[in-house]
This record gives sequence, C-alpha cells and structure tokens, in this order.
Amino acid sequence: MFSSRALFFQDLQQRYDAMIRINVTSVGGGDFQLSLPESSKVGDLKILAQQSLGQEFLDLVTVQGQMLMNFSESLQNAGLQDGEILTAIVRQVKLTASGRAFALWYCGGNKVITWGSPDFGGDNSKVQHLFKDVQDVKATLAAFCAILFDGSVVTWGDTGPDADWGGDSSVVKDRLKKVREVESNTAAFAAILEDGSVVSWGSDEFGSDSSQVQDQLHDVNSIAATEAAFAAIRADGSVVTWGDPDFGGDSSKVQSQLKNVKQIRGTEMAFAAILADGHVITWGHKDFGGDSSHVKSQLKNVKEVHGTAAAFCAILTDGSVVTWGDSAHGGDSSAVQDRLKCVEHVAATSSAFGVVLADGSVVTWGPSDSGGDSLAVQDQLRNVQRLATTSRAFAALLSDGSVVTWGGSDYTFSNFGGDSSGVQDQLKHVTQICGALQGAFTAITADGSVVTWGNPVCGGDKSQVEDQLREF
Repeated sequence: MFSSRALFFQDLQQRYDAMIRINVTSVGGGDFQLSLPESSKVGDLKILAQQSLGQEFLDLVTVQGQMLMNFSESLQNAGLQDGEILTAIVRQVKLTASGRAFALWYCGGNKVITWGSPDFGGDNSKVQHLFKDVQDVKATLAAFCAILFDGSVVTWGDTGPDADWGGDSSVVKDRLKKVREVESNTAAFAAILEDGSVVSWGSDEFGSDSSQVQDQLHDVNSIAATEAAFAAIRADGSVVTWGDPDFGGDSSKVQSQLKNVKQIRGTEMAFAAILADGHVITWGHKDFGGDSSHVKSQLKNVKEVHGTAAAFCAILTDGSVVTWGDSAHGGDSSAVQDRLKCVEHVAATSSAFGVVLADGSVVTWGPSDSGGDSLAVQDQLRNVQRLATTSRAFAALLSDGSVVTWGGSDYTFSNFGGDSSGVQDQLKHVTQICGALQGAFTAITADGSVVTWGNPVCGGDKSQVEDQLREF
C-alpha cells in the first residue's frame, strides 16, 4: 500500500498534470507564464492575466490572430493547449458622458459599457450586438452615438414620445455612411461625412433639421454647438449656422466678418469664433455672451475660447484671460484678474470657470455653489494637470494621480460630484476623469479600475455593471 506521503505526492503530481500552462507576451509588460486547471474557462484565464499585468482592460489574442471573446467557453473548446502562446493587448479605455449616464469603451473594441439613468442612455442592451470596431462615442443630454470603423453609427438613449434626444437615427440611417466625426448639442447630433457633407438628427427644436442650409454644408471641417443650434466651419474658413435663431442659429448679422475662422465655441445661447488673426466674433443672445463689444479691444491674439452656460473665457497667447457674458455665470473675472497669468487649461461648470496655471495651481471664479470658490481645497490644488466638471462641481487630477473635488455642496438633492470623500481611498494613480453634467464623476486608474461618485442616478453608482467591467 502507498504510504500517506506517497499518496500526497501522487495527488500533487495528478494535480500538476491536470494543469495547463499558457505563455503570455505583452507589449511593454514582458513575458510570463500562467498555470491553471484544464477545466478552466477563458474568463478564468483573462482574470489571471489581468492580475499578472495589473491591468483591468486587456484582450488576449492567439498566434492565429483570434481574439478570445467567449469567456464562458472552456480552454479546451477554445482550442488552447498546454504551452499555448497568447498576446495580451492592453486597451486604453475612454469615457463619454450624457447628462446622467456614462459610456466606457476603447478604440477598436466591440463593446460599450453604459451605466446611470436608462432614460439618459445608461442602458444600451438593445444595441450592444451592433458594436464593431468602435472609433468614438459622443452624447447629447440623454442619448449616445457611437461611430464605427466602417463609418456607420449606432445610437441609443431616450426616444420617448415627449422628446427626441437623438437616440433614434433611423430617419437618416441610409445617409449615415462614411461618418468621420459627430458633434452634439442638448438634443441633436450632426455628423460630418468623409466628403465634408453633414447629416443631422434628433429634436427639430434643437437644430436637427439642417435642410435649409444643406446646399451650403459642404467641405465642412468641424462643427460647434450651443444648446439648440450648430455652427459649421468649412475648409475655406467660412461658417454655416442652423437651428434656433435665438440660440445662435442665425449668424446673418456677422456673416461678413466670419472669414478665416479657426475655432468656434458656444454657451447655451451664443457662439464665439476665433479668426486666423486672433480676433473674436460673437453672435447669439447678448446676455449669454453673444455681445463682446465691451471687451473687443482686449480680444486680440486669442488662442482658445471656453464657455459656461452664459459666459465666455478667452485665453490669449500670453496666457492672460478675457471674460464676458453674464457675471453670474463667470462673465466677470475682475476679482481674480491679477492671478490669471500663464493660464494653460480652462474648464467650466454651468456657472463657474476654473483654470490651471503653468505652475500647477488653480484659480476659480463664479458662484460658490457651482465651484467658483475653491478656497476650502486651495492648499491641495498643487501640481494640477487637468480639470473635469459636472454642471456644479470640479474634479482636479494631480500629477501624482490623486484627485481633489469641490463645488455643488449647497444642494441637498445631490452633491453633483463635489464630495468624493466616500471613494477618496480609491482615487489613486488616476489617469482620466469624466463628468456627467447633472451630477456624477467617473475616474479610471492606471490599473484599469473604475471609480464613480456623485449622484447614483446620474452614474455615480456603477454596481449594476461590475460584472461587465470585469469581463471588458
């Protein structure tokens, strides 16, 4: 009879023989070997690879170029044998947000994970099978649009009887081919095709009907939007506008000045265009930044323009700032003007501006309940790289990967993402942050972890898609 020691080693040998060894190579991550039971599934293999690389989002590809996608399939049925060689491709995930939902994806992927309010695009289960080689994702307030590699699009979101937010593109489906780029406003999308023409859809009240200017929409390079209108820049630097006239859809009063336009930005109801010579032309509702006459002499050598709901902030080439529009929405920066030097980055909530200076510090202005007062966290705002926003809160990404948030604290309904204390211990080595307009943030860390906070109904709670995120 075998001794207990011999039986132990026999059992150990049987266990070892029942293991399958997979060799994995990854770009920048080196080579390593994984050992797991032959009865394991592809999903088990992926989790082990994720743990070994410290990366949440990756694909495993065989030497034949086959991507392992069926995570419930056994290793044997997937054709994986002992000594198999696989390549691990780490995916750089991206985030897009509507008003109350998030979409997580990566370029070239065949899946988009969404969470948040279903009425705002948080549920894409009905179109999940249509995603193939996703290139980009854009959003209105309550709908999403994904551009695929073949130039077609997939849309989803609220298409209820009371309002069309752009989630249903069936009316223009036959025209949505060879799409190069998509822009959006509150409830409409405008797609630029490879030939420079434009196709728009969504709510008629928000500029989805571009038929009256369709003959002018050729050689289009880019499109900007207000809440209910669009402005297209053509290759020759001219501009074509459409949508609600009260929201900037009518540029006839300044049309002769709109030449050699390089960039356009919008508030809710006005546009600002930067010309090649650095001057700025504005139009639309005067109380929303459409009238810049009182700062016209200062608007020279402008390189960027950004907007809140009703005010603009221009960065000049020397790093200084000029603001105009409604003072209650950030249009008056006089209280901090002496600090607005060497500005490198601008972000805006609905009513406040925040800028990052060359030394990594931050200056804010506007209503305190919209993030305009950052005094409480000012000592933490050092070595800031970027700012992300919701409608009433800021999130600062620091160079060490940590995050500082503020704003929106005066609202009992939601903190709008300004309070991240509940997840602060998870906000380490963060690489990107995205804000959903009506009250939540999502952050991605270096290892691919997803961290959410803010109003749960606005995407601040990702618990419903935890399993999908693990399999992504």
